[in-house]
Amino acid sequence: MAGKKGIGAVCAKLALLGLPLAIGAAYAQTPPGLAHGALNTSLSGDLVPTHDPVIAHEGAVYYVFSSGADDTGRLIRSRTSGDLIHWTAQPGLIDHLPGWAANAVPGTRDMWAPDISYVGGRYLLYYAVSTFGSNRSAVGLFTSPTLDPKAPGYGWHDEGMVVMSTATDDFNAIDPNHVVDAQGRHWLALGSFWTGIKLFALNPHTGKLLDPHETPYAIARRPAPAGGPAPIEAAFIVAHGGYYYLLASYDYCCKGANSTYYTVVSRARDITGPYVGKDGSSMMDSGGTIFLRADLQEQDRFRGPGHAGWLHDRDGRDYVVYHAYDKTSHGAPTLRIAPVTWGADGWPVADD
Repeated sequence: MAGKKGIGAVCAKLALLGLPLAIGAAYAQTPPGLAHGALNTSLSGDLVPTHDPVIAHEGAVYYVFSSGADDTGRLIRSRTSGDLIHWTAQPGLIDHLPGWAANAVPGTRDMWAPDISYVGGRYLLYYAVSTFGSNRSAVGLFTSPTLDPKAPGYGWHDEGMVVMSTATDDFNAIDPNHVVDAQGRHWLALGSFWTGIKLFALNPHTGKLLDPHETPYAIARRPAPAGGPAPIEAAFIVAHGGYYYLLASYDYCCKGANSTYYTVVSRARDITGPYVGKDGSSMMDSGGTIFLRADLQEQDRFRGPGHAGWLHDRDGRDYVVYHAYDKTSHGAPTLRIAPVTWGADGWPVADD
């Protein structure tokens, strides 16, 4: 639901309340024949490498942003498409890591897990800086009035640090997701391993923490044996039909075709939880319902699907964007996009 991931915060509130959305005839329409699982088999162009993607739509163009640097060293990979099918790589968004980030997290050289939303006439690009295996991490914010590099005023402005975690904290400040609830309150979900997913209240005017001293809400975790790992990360919250739906990735990414990532979904009436799966299992105790899983053995191609983002498009359709590792291409992290339908029981299904 985060901001303009499709049609903006106002429309997201309408969707949360179950109210109809007026769709303008001038908005681009998704090509026919792609609403029933055919999209992923039709994707073409620059799909690799893609890690931790998010998707947005401005004007006639779809944008996907993802972790890492392009071939020239510019940070936050960027791709565009006019039809959701054919994707073209664009220059990275940011030319260098902000000085504050390099100082806050020594050894970091990259920007991970971008999140894009549209609030108050500008795009908010949240991202993480960290090093593997450490929770000395930080979330930063860039803003721009437009996603179109050719449009007047385009340019990403560094707004600085939003939140940081250190070895003394029980969370890891990576994988941010910005969301506006039905009351107009702004939130940032984040977290990877440690004690799971946290939800921080934001100042709607600055995009920073509303109260830096306030304890965040704990909304999901995977309890583990003492000293063991707790593999949960990549939270994304979507509003639909009076509920908030929480997507999260379980197990391990980043191992190529051996990755064991999969994505679960849960829901809650209140954005702060409690979130439960279709069977009532609690997200505070490794619960949830499987939403994205690896190919079945008959296909056995795309492994470790996870780190999902969401698009509520202007024609009213929903899509989930994520990465998976292509076993037929040496485990390359690959862009995947699937239409989402909503069952009669109110739960989303990825037509993958």
